[in-house]
Amino acid sequence: MKKTLRFVLFGLLALVITACVAIFLIAKLALAPAAGEWSTTVKAGPLSFEIGVPTAVRVATSPWFAPYLDGRSLDTRFGTVRFAWKPAGELLEMQCAPCSAEVPALGTQPIRIERLLATVKRDGNTLNGTFEATPQSTDTTRLQGHWDGKVTLKNLQLNASVQDAPIERWYAVLVPTLPELQRARIGGTLALRGQLVLPEATFAVQPVISQFTVEGLGTEAMLNARTSCGPSARLANDSWLARAVIAAEDQRFFTHNGYDLTEILASIDNNQKPGQTRRGGSTITQQLAKLLVTGSDRTAERKLRELLYAVEMEQTLGKARILQLYLDNAPWGGNACGAEAAARRYFKRSARTLEPAQAVWLAAMLHKPQAVLEQWRQDGHVDADRIKWIAEGIRGISRNQREALLKGVAAAKFTAPEATKQ
Repeated sequence: MKKTLRFVLFGLLALVITACVAIFLIAKLALAPAAGEWSTTVKAGPLSFEIGVPTAVRVATSPWFAPYLDGRSLDTRFGTVRFAWKPAGELLEMQCAPCSAEVPALGTQPIRIERLLATVKRDGNTLNGTFEATPQSTDTTRLQGHWDGKVTLKNLQLNASVQDAPIERWYAVLVPTLPELQRARIGGTLALRGQLVLPEATFAVQPVISQFTVEGLGTEAMLNARTSCGPSARLANDSWLARAVIAAEDQRFFTHNGYDLTEILASIDNNQKPGQTRRGGSTITQQLAKLLVTGSDRTAERKLRELLYAVEMEQTLGKARILQLYLDNAPWGGNACGAEAAARRYFKRSARTLEPAQAVWLAAMLHKPQAVLEQWRQDGHVDADRIKWIAEGIRGISRNQREALLKGVAAAKFTAPEATKQ
């Protein structure tokens, strides 16, 4: 009896091992990447093998295989994805809750969505489906859209779109715990189209914002705000330093509503290119919000808070006061903040009496104040290309004034102050 039982157990074990090996070999052979195909390594317990990602996508979305995914889940770098098969429409449903993804333009911490639900249907090499994002699995607030894509040998190209949705809803989905959402009245709509290419992970977006307004954050109190940086420079908009700062930091300052979509999209594109210097897309108004309210943490939450304050400040303060507050609070390196303190520290004169070349020099420091100051002390100069670029970008001056300015900044040599002892 014992021999018979052992025989049966060994037979069953042999069948299990044989089945596992067979499944492994079938998967390895069926999903093996073709020459030049985008591939990745998949682990199954102690075993691992290369698969062609486009081939795996075609298999996973085929009507004969997708039903086997029903009720199963897969751990990914975005979160755990759970599958469901909808036979009526031959749709594969994927749910990620919570789901997160890194968006460099919005900071170093990933964007987190409580629940992302997407459907996919394949026709040959073409994919399409719908998606919706909600702040909570039971919440009725949601963003909905459509997507389509194409599978090729080397990549997966995806296009997605969300039609006009209230900006307030975007905030509720992307940053539902933002304290300002409890008191801010957010108006306007945002429509978005985006393209993503994998495995390169390059993307592009085309947002359309309409009638974006914010009320209730109390920024009108900043009309009479005082700076802790010392006396106000009280600079006029047409002063040399004000003009130079606008040329350096926000050339469309007088035409935007607190945010500059052109600059934001340019920074997204630039920051995806390897070897490129990181480029920010913040306006002077956004920088002021960062200085006075939100702080400088590189998180999506901070960037989206900053945007709310910037939009409201444009409505409550106006351009002249925003520019004055920025100049009076901006950091200029070496513990100097505010235009008046910086002008007296670096050039021994008031901000209103700065020479044009000195104004451009100070404006060039705002990019990276401490780093530029250290370069100035070490090399005796700052970035000549940036100095020239700022001088060329100053608006509202005559041709003769610009020629004189370019000659002045090219010949300028200023002595940096010694570091103060702590």
